[in-house]
Amino acid sequence: MRHDPASAAVVVMLRGLKMYGMAQAVSDLMEQGSPAFGAAVPILSQLLIPSLSDADSAGIPEAANI
Repeated sequence: MRHDPASAAVVVMLRGLKMYGMAQAVSDLMEQGSPAFGAAVPILSQLLIPSLSDADSAGIPEAANI
């Protein structure tokens, strides 16, 4: 098993979005060392970044109302 920081970052992003099943699936694919998954990691991280931004910005008004 090789440790890829980009794949680990994807797992962290998925957990931050409370997508625990997807995070587990990514962890499993990391352990398998699939070349196809390795090629998909940059695309997956690019898709997750806007989702994290949306989740963060949605939390700001809720915190302001408390």
